[in-house]
Amino acid sequence: MKITSIKTTPLLVPYSKPYHWAQGVIEGAGVVLVEVHTDEGIVGYGESVSTPSAEAIVAYLKHAAQVCINRSPFQNARLMADAYHALFQAFGTCSSPRFGGRVLAGLEMALWDVAGKAVGRPAHELMGGAVHDEISYFGFAQGDTAEEVAADASELAAAGFEVIYFKVGRGDALDIETTKAVRTAIGPDKRIRVDPNEQWNPIHAGRMIRKLMEYDVEAVEQPTHCESVAALAQVRASSPIAISADQVVFTHFDAYDVCRQSAADLIVIGLHETGGLTGLAKVAHIAEAADINICLHGLYETGITTCAANQVAATIPNLDDANQHMNRFLAWDIVKAPDLRPINGRLPVLKGAGLGFQIDWDNVERAKQAHLNSASIL
Repeated sequence: MKITSIKTTPLLVPYSKPYHWAQGVIEGAGVVLVEVHTDEGIVGYGESVSTPSAEAIVAYLKHAAQVCINRSPFQNARLMADAYHALFQAFGTCSSPRFGGRVLAGLEMALWDVAGKAVGRPAHELMGGAVHDEISYFGFAQGDTAEEVAADASELAAAGFEVIYFKVGRGDALDIETTKAVRTAIGPDKRIRVDPNEQWNPIHAGRMIRKLMEYDVEAVEQPTHCESVAALAQVRASSPIAISADQVVFTHFDAYDVCRQSAADLIVIGLHETGGLTGLAKVAHIAEAADINICLHGLYETGITTCAANQVAATIPNLDDANQHMNRFLAWDIVKAPDLRPINGRLPVLKGAGLGFQIDWDNVERAKQAHLNSASIL
């Protein structure tokens, strides 16, 4: 089997309501749909996050496509290494593993989709087999005010989510008000995790963590700047609350540094950081050796990423029991099947061939037009 062509299509799927976090407000999921076509008629699908410039991501993907044409889609790891070399290393000008992973994630996903479809098996069976029957998620509460976040948290708790996660780092007073409101809304038995998204230095983090203890917060995600493992380690060394690493880890090299420096109790990581399923599996293996769990991370993505992450998550022994799920923010999805709404905070491991989903082409067209409309406004 040979790859005959690779097609890229910028899309925008709007959110049902604005998404608020420490860095601002986001209105939708901008992605590039990647299609890998083969000479046997099998087509694989993936997606790369496209913000802030879909055109830039498409340009890189078109260059990567030239590396892959007329080669076997089963050479996934080699194709990704060659594409990364061609895009970022070949001329000695740069090495960009973080941006490179983001660009190539959709292509890597699509190659796994092709491979699984070619043999009629889900991708997780090609990666060593599932060690889980289902994936558990936290309820991601959203809103602009403490009242809005608490109301959303209450609904999620009632829907069966055992862990409630929400954003902080938006001002100390608002952060404490929100945490108090959420705890009051969900009661004493549900677990709480918060994410300041790098907004605190070690002194600030220590002060806020002491205040958060009153509300039985179980984990604080990436409180310090993503470029400093040392700062994260400093916070973790004195914190009575567990500390999660997020933006500080993109590659297996990053994961090794975090584990070696005892900088985190949990690693939060997704396909768009690691460049796809294989990279995420590498990070998980390193974390497993340090007895650290992996929590699936989500970005501004569609159900394609949810399904791809489900496949690799099924193979990870040290997968956490509360992972991130971004589909609930979408006004509609470009995945038609399966149903990706968690039941009691859980989704089964997907059994369909490849990444295990069917695309809704009508919604792809809607998302294509939404991207074009947004580009014309800008």
